[in-house]
Amino acid sequence: MTSISTVGSPVRVSLSTNPKRKLAYTWELIEVYDNAPTWVGVNTAMPNQVTKLFLENRLLPELGIYDTIRCEVCYGQEKSRVDFVLEGTSKPIYVEVKSTTWCNGKRALFPDTVTTRGQKHIRELKGMLPEARVCMLYFINRGDCTEFAPGDSADPTYGKLLRDAVEAGLEVYPCRFNISPEGVQYLGLAELKLHC
Repeated sequence: MTSISTVGSPVRVSLSTNPKRKLAYTWELIEVYDNAPTWVGVNTAMPNQVTKLFLENRLLPELGIYDTIRCEVCYGQEKSRVDFVLEGTSKPIYVEVKSTTWCNGKRALFPDTVTTRGQKHIRELKGMLPEARVCMLYFINRGDCTEFAPGDSADPTYGKLLRDAVEAGLEVYPCRFNISPEGVQYLGLAELKLHC
């Protein structure tokens, strides 16, 4: 939530009628003014829901052709779960989704704080090589960013692990999404800046 929780910013929330929920409302969006007035997605469940639809509709041709999509699959030495496994190709494709809301100018950054969980996911994905294709899909949860880079100032260890994994064969897809009260629109891939 780095840089997007400004007091007085317009927000959108949704109401749940589920009596088992601790809180009745979910924070969905906030409008920020970093580059220009921009809505930013805040609901942490939304990126995986959108990514599932995105994968079902084959909107990322770089992944190739696959027949099935499995969600929340257990794998790895550290007992992780990957968000999606795509099957039906010569190798399974492991896809981990990370949502980012932090930016510096037009550059989206992940992570915005130290993430031991994120570090573990990079190690686990790298450990699946070469038996599987492994991918990080960065869900850029705002439409005003055209580049993506690791958030080294927040977590230099994550940045190093990511670069090492890319050298070993990890694929990185920084997917740009325009988020607004009207809906979600895929804008294409951001330019990847691993070495800035």
